[in-house]
Amino acid sequence: MTEIFGIPLPALLGQLLLGLVNGSFYAMLSLGLAVIFGMLNIINFAHGALYMMGAFFAWMGLEYLGLNYWFMLGLAPFAVGLIGIVIERTMLQWLYKLDHLYGLLLTFGITLVIEGVFRSFYGVSGQPYQVPDALQGATNLGFMILPNYRAWVVVASLIVCFAVWALIEKTSLGAKLRAGTENPKLVQAFGINVPRMVTLTYAGGVALAAFAGVLAAPILQVSALMGTNLIIVVFAVVVIGGMGSILGSILTGLGLGIVEGLTKVVYPEASNTVVFVVMAIVLLVRPAGLFGKEK
Repeated sequence: MTEIFGIPLPALLGQLLLGLVNGSFYAMLSLGLAVIFGMLNIINFAHGALYMMGAFFAWMGLEYLGLNYWFMLGLAPFAVGLIGIVIERTMLQWLYKLDHLYGLLLTFGITLVIEGVFRSFYGVSGQPYQVPDALQGATNLGFMILPNYRAWVVVASLIVCFAVWALIEKTSLGAKLRAGTENPKLVQAFGINVPRMVTLTYAGGVALAAFAGVLAAPILQVSALMGTNLIIVVFAVVVIGGMGSILGSILTGLGLGIVEGLTKVVYPEASNTVVFVVMAIVLLVRPAGLFGKEK
């Protein structure tokens, strides 16, 4: 059997794939966080809870209404986006001119409420969600067995992440969003409804979290605590990439997922802390993050 640095090739590639799958979730969640922070200046701690809500909506749609995975892949993010609109309009809009700490505390409170509601109804044990029929099974690549669903997760995440990046960085809509963030009064003078644009930006950011939740449902057990287990790592990814950096969040999320996967092969004991070690090193060398702008 072929080995690289004493590690069997199938084991190495399997962990790389697992790291890439985890990195896809990191990228999509950190992208949503970066969009919200970059455009709204809010540290959205509720992101993990809304990710969990997306997964639960997919499970509930199948369990109670018989709605399949493909239908819920669109409906769950839409529903969570509507909830995001309510949150932004009723609570967050009053905090934009205040210190970041107020937004962090409010969204932390929202997290506790959302998790408490789902925990009271469904407990903390995971709910299984079946892989859709079209994506069951695996493909033999010769050097490894590739599960079809995990390949789909990576491809879907990359498409969505880079589509959002292109929308914000390369289109007139994205230019209006950025301008509305930097000088809202001037943009509003041109007849653009900045408050509505801000609301839809928050809704889009949390919809990305819900989309990631639906993708995660067949891989992970759907539970009330699934967002809590992930959000701290995702915040570390955003800090490493640079707060508010769209491309930085995507590339850092994917890269750290692969680093985490490799660490599980080389030194498994460090796999849960390697992201935070990288964060500490990056902050020492470049406090604004790898792709962030120094102020």
